[in-house]
Amino acid sequence: MAAKKNETTSKTVASKAAKLLTNPKTSAAVKSVAASALTQRPGNKPKKR
Repeated sequence: MAAKKNETTSKTVASKAAKLLTNPKTSAAVKSVAASALTQRPGNKPKKR
């Protein structure tokens, strides 16, 4: 299910998602959900290298 354009992830949820992504014991499924939540955070564009 795609997120509506006016739906965003809160700061609290984004912070918890970031912690899950950096934890090596987090499963791949949980990391996938956490990454999805972070992509819905406003102003969160991937950095160009």
